[in-house]
Amino acid sequence: MKISKGQVEEGIVVGNNFDKYGSVNPLVRLIMRGFHDALDELSKKVVPTSIHEVGCGEGYWALRWVAEGIDVRGSDFSVKVIEIAKLNAKAQGVNPQIFSSKSIYDLRTERDAADLVVCCEVLEHLEDPRAALKVLREISKPYVILSVPREPIWCGLNMARGKYVRGLGNTPGHIQHWNSRAFVRLVSEYFDVLEVRKPLPWTMLLARTRK
Repeated sequence: MKISKGQVEEGIVVGNNFDKYGSVNPLVRLIMRGFHDALDELSKKVVPTSIHEVGCGEGYWALRWVAEGIDVRGSDFSVKVIEIAKLNAKAQGVNPQIFSSKSIYDLRTERDAADLVVCCEVLEHLEDPRAALKVLREISKPYVILSVPREPIWCGLNMARGKYVRGLGNTPGHIQHWNSRAFVRLVSEYFDVLEVRKPLPWTMLLARTRK
């Protein structure tokens, strides 16, 4: 699968800084397995017939769900990353039009709603995560899965491996930081949090819109 390698677009770091899904590093593979298992288990719990992945990147998860027979669409702020997602879709014989370039703030219920909305590793990049959560509340019919880096563990692990030392371990493009308790508290303002998972080093939530 093609990846974007952390490109900068309109002053924002987009895509992945390295191929975390294709890494052969045993530690990275162990960490990513935890994320993979948590997301896979939470998504299967709600048995969705449709999924909208917001911040889909190069399409790794969206294409996995397509292979499971789910009606999937993916959106991302980055035009460059969506171009890569479409190439990945074509390579797997999937209609590339399931992917589109849209800001999270511009999503609308009539065209973007799904049984399950997945928004992983996105909110930490946003200047206004509350506005984004309001939009996600409108398009989640009724479930959403959210994940963000779990601080201060995320930055601490980066420092331990000698990465981003000048930024005290902060990954380029991360402008919001939450520990698990703070993130649950924030999301609870907009959703009913059903389950909290903590695959190291993330916080991942399954939540439902309030009736």
